[in-house]
Order: sequence, then C-alpha cells, then structure tokens
Amino acid sequence: GNFPNHLADPTVVEHISTLINKVKDSDVACGIGFDGDGDRIGVIDENAGVIWGDVLLAIYAEDVLKRMPGAKIIFEVKCSKGLIERIKELGGIPLMYKTGHSLIKAKMKAENSPLAGEMSGHVFFADRYYGFDDAIYASLRLLEIISSGNKLSELAARVPKYFATPEIRIETTDEKKFKIVEKLKAELSGSYKIIDIDGVRVDFPDGWGLIRASNTQPVLVLRFEAKTKQRLEEIRNL
Repeated sequence: GNFPNHLADPTVVEHISTLINKVKDSDVACGIGFDGDGDRIGVIDENAGVIWGDVLLAIYAEDVLKRMPGAKIIFEVKCSKGLIERIKELGGIPLMYKTGHSLIKAKMKAENSPLAGEMSGHVFFADRYYGFDDAIYASLRLLEIISSGNKLSELAARVPKYFATPEIRIETTDEKKFKIVEKLKAELSGSYKIIDIDGVRVDFPDGWGLIRASNTQPVLVLRFEAKTKQRLEEIRNL
C-alpha cells in the first residue's frame, strides 16, 4: 500500500498523531487505527488517550470472561502486571508466553484459550471467531463492548496502574543477542526471581525488568515497569 504520511504502525504515537488530534476535535467514542495488512489494531479513547495493547487486552478479557469464567487469557512477556492482576480479578487464568503471533496462535490452540494478545496490537479471538489476529474483527468487538454504555477511558481505568518505559531497542548482532541474554540469565537467576520463557524477565512484587532477543532483527528489546516512577528508575538501574 501507499502510506505517504508515516508508516502504518498503530502502536507508535508519532504515527497515530493525526488520529489522536481527530479524536480531540470530534465528539466520538474512540479512534481506531490499523497496520498495513490489517492484523494489528491501535485504539484511542474518547479523551484522546492511547489504549496500549496490554490494557486493550484487559478490556477484551473483561467481556470474554463474563461468558467464559476460568478461561486462560494468553499474553506476551512485555505486557503489564496490571493485565495479570486484572485477569485474576475477573476470574480468569493469566498465561504469559513468548512474543510472536505464530507462537501465540499455537499456544492458544494448545491451551484452548479464547483470547490472546500482544503489546504490538495483535489480538487473537477464538471466542466467536477463528483464533487469528484480525484487526477489523477486533474493532467490531470493541464497538460492541462500548455500545453497552461504557466509556473506553472508564474500562481502561479498571486495569491496575503501573508506570512503564516504552520498548527500548538496542542494536547488536544476531550472534551476540542470544549470548547476552544467556549471560544475564546466569548472572541474575541466583539473586532474583526470573521468568525465562522468552528472554529474561526479572520479577518484583511491584514491577519488573525485561531483556529479550528480537525474533526477527539483530536487536535486544528492553522494557521496565513499576508501581511508582521512583521504583521504575530503581529497577532500570539495577
């Protein structure tokens, strides 16, 4: 396709600034953007705030778990603790897994999960759908949810609040990226609780830090999260 203004990436603020401004200038319930092939969704609430992928998944989970209590909701390692806490509050089972849409789809099938999602805006519905990432269908499900009278900002506010960094990308080589992750895993595993399903996620009661090797690029991906801004800086500087 032809995208003269910017890349068709609905998860980058610079690329959805026009949509954000349009929502600001309009009396609308939400703004929705897609990527180039229509498998990733980006959402703006009625106040022109960005609904990030993990919060969006929590909103969908609230709807799905009303009909399917106890269901497993799958998400990737970059997602917030707030999502985990919200799924538990709703009576679901949070299941963290590797980043990558093909991996997520396979895990959904293996676990008989009705819903999964990624920070990147891939959302997978097996509930009333076919278990793959279709942003047009995801947008219709979202409109169905807010048609009941709930505002998006109110739905998002039900997810426990954490402060998080954006995704931090450090260029390296394909050879080095895995070695670096393995070295950090060895160094950290003796002192901290770690989740190593995809890279190394160092877990704390009030936050976490992640380093993982990109599946597709010679890049290390880092992300950090905590309950307070001060604690976020502490975790980053460990």
